[in-house]
Amino acid sequence: MRKRFNDTGLCIPNKHFMVDTSAKIEKVMDLVENGEYFTINRPRQFGKTTTAFLLYENLQIQKEYLIIDLSFEGIGDRIFEEEKNITFGFWQMISKRLELATEEELHTICEMLLPQIQSFKHLSESITTLVQKSQRKIILLIDEVDKSSNNILFLHLLGMFRDKYLLQNRGIDKSFHSVILLGVHDIKNLKRKIRPEDAHSLNSPWNIAADFTVDMSFSATEIQTMLKQYAEETDISMNIPEIAEKIYYYTSGYPYLVSKMCKVIDEIILPKTQKKHWTLENLEESFRYLVNPNHTTTLFDDLAKNLNNNSDLYDLVFDIVINGDKKKFNLYNPTIGLAATYGILSVDESGFCEVHNRIFEKIVYDMMLSKEETSKKQVLERSLYEGENGELLLKPALIAFQNFMRENHSQKDLSFLEREGRLLFLSFLKPILNGKGFDFKEPVVGDERRVDIVITYLQHKYVLELKRWQGERYHEKGLQQLSDYLDLHQLKEDFLLIYDFRKTKEYKIEDIKFQDKEIFAVWV
Repeated sequence: MRKRFNDTGLCIPNKHFMVDTSAKIEKVMDLVENGEYFTINRPRQFGKTTTAFLLYENLQIQKEYLIIDLSFEGIGDRIFEEEKNITFGFWQMISKRLELATEEELHTICEMLLPQIQSFKHLSESITTLVQKSQRKIILLIDEVDKSSNNILFLHLLGMFRDKYLLQNRGIDKSFHSVILLGVHDIKNLKRKIRPEDAHSLNSPWNIAADFTVDMSFSATEIQTMLKQYAEETDISMNIPEIAEKIYYYTSGYPYLVSKMCKVIDEIILPKTQKKHWTLENLEESFRYLVNPNHTTTLFDDLAKNLNNNSDLYDLVFDIVINGDKKKFNLYNPTIGLAATYGILSVDESGFCEVHNRIFEKIVYDMMLSKEETSKKQVLERSLYEGENGELLLKPALIAFQNFMRENHSQKDLSFLEREGRLLFLSFLKPILNGKGFDFKEPVVGDERRVDIVITYLQHKYVLELKRWQGERYHEKGLQQLSDYLDLHQLKEDFLLIYDFRKTKEYKIEDIKFQDKEIFAVWV
């Protein structure tokens, strides 16, 4: 059976094209071999379960380890209702896993001890017995801990692991050699639903955990290993370094997105073209396919749900994506920390927040635009903005938007416009581009907090600047930055939409010649 790119669940080497993550696994192995307790906490579909599987496979090779891998997925809530339920149920899960692993002697011990387990004290004593009877070091791995991590009894379970870990290090108890938890959240940082009387004992039930610093995203070089495997096992060719760099450009190495982009090309785009060669155009088409709101995935559904269910998170991301605001990346800020936990935001080279990858940014950008319902006054016939050669007539579109703002918004709308003005224009532009055009945002750090919109319309390309007026000095500086930016895109023409929130503002239009550039500016 031919391998495929996987976008659902566990990746298996003999079934799926996979990035070579052996260097990452070696780093995790070091933690295990040192007897560390830790959490592998990363966003949804970031390769946690696959990493655990590969870790399991590597540990199995080394005969000194016995791995007990459990999952809290689908175990229900009843197990967390009483102490005897969670302790009995947890031991029962261990016993069943040992039975499936054909560890007959240890399974027999588990079954013998099972009836007496009614409390954490009994569970702790039974773990000691199991470890003493085992000829190998026991590694406990628990997946999907988020399912129960806010439950008080689960925190008691972690507290028991912590206490046994500390006593084992003092040589007065026996416990698991290493405990690994897998989930989205870092257990150390969860808001816990604990009663005040329990706070003294459960403030830090996992404070013995080592920091997990392994970078689980894929670099362009690592992506090449998967593409090389794919090219070798199929009759399809490509410029591997170039394709890998472009995949990284769109995904920032988010594991699911890397595989998904490749899967779309392999299973959807190439069959249509009947070609045996990957191109950069294929990647652009894959990008457009993924960000199309008609092709949703569970990951994108989670992204939208997390934003829509938390107004502080939505507002933070709105300010960054739509208004181009600069926010210092600080994980002690609870909203920024949550955005990083969900994989929405990351830190850029200057220490500011940025959306983790261009696919997420485009999805969030379009989702926020869709919330801004445009009135009939805003939407004109698209034919008014298309030239004879199929080019986009951006000047008439900008003038039409200026007229709309002049007619429909006054100074009393100032607070609304300062936050929503950019969104209003982007919503105005959307139906004009629909079907033929494509717009995406590129943030540029500068004194004018501007947002660059790169527009492709059929084979044509345009750069549109949205910025806030802050005076002539900043305006001149901004023109120089803009000229430099146009050079990057090999363009000589730019369009500038300036939001002026002064009471004395004018609705004016100006053709600006700056160096070898022509800039059409509109004030609103």
